[in-house]
Amino acid sequence: MIPSLAIDATTAIHWDSLGLSPIALDLGILKIRWYSLAYISGILVGWWYLLKLISTPGAPMARRHADDMVFYATLGILLGGRLGYTIFYKPEMWQHPVDVLKLWQGGMSFHGGAIGMSVGIFYLAWKNKLSWLRIHDYIACCVPFGLFFGRLANFVNGELWGRATDVPWAIIFPGAYAGGIPRHPSQLYEAALEGVVLFVILAWAFWKTNARYQPGRLVGLFLVGYGFSRFGVEYFREPDEGLGILSWGLTMGQTLTVPMIVGGMWLIVTGPSRRVSSQA
Repeated sequence: MIPSLAIDATTAIHWDSLGLSPIALDLGILKIRWYSLAYISGILVGWWYLLKLISTPGAPMARRHADDMVFYATLGILLGGRLGYTIFYKPEMWQHPVDVLKLWQGGMSFHGGAIGMSVGIFYLAWKNKLSWLRIHDYIACCVPFGLFFGRLANFVNGELWGRATDVPWAIIFPGAYAGGIPRHPSQLYEAALEGVVLFVILAWAFWKTNARYQPGRLVGLFLVGYGFSRFGVEYFREPDEGLGILSWGLTMGQTLTVPMIVGGMWLIVTGPSRRVSSQA
């Protein structure tokens, strides 16, 4: 395999030739990164879509709750995502706690961000006496926007590259281990599956079925859809540095998706038993 990859390296796409840069706008003392814009875009577009979702009959919250949710979601994503990254992938960072605060250096975990967002939802529901499970359903339908923009930002940053391959669309990422080897653009695979495909599935379930009146069914569908997408793409994505393939044969990303898939299936199956009125 290695000799063929070496030959293919002469014709593979070089990331450098795409004219990409992690910096979206350089103002001298201030550099605006695509990664930051991805987070902002995901939150704003998700907020816009959430307002469309709650405009339907029987929504679990009002406009004022959705507006508050933007703040809680932002806080939960940033804190949870960063803490999740340092706990699951880079625990050695806690030897220098100040490094944990250096968000501009990159390093966020989706699973940590999801937990952080859920904490925000629980607080919003408790504070306003709302159904936390139904709010999860509506928020889950909005998350693919953030996943899509985030994965595109990963590609623009030339990070989280895929495993070595000889497929015609392979890309050589300059920062990858053993540089010069063509690799899967796994960031784009994830953008397509976690962003586009998952959004279409959830949109169909929300607008064309009665899933939104079965608390937990939409968030369950999200957990299963994301879980299988991430689990599958991990076979094309380079394992995390310092972790590799774990002793039980899975990557850390795959390991963290297993409880998501199991929990999501349970929520889907039991959803009908929690059915509420469309006028709730």
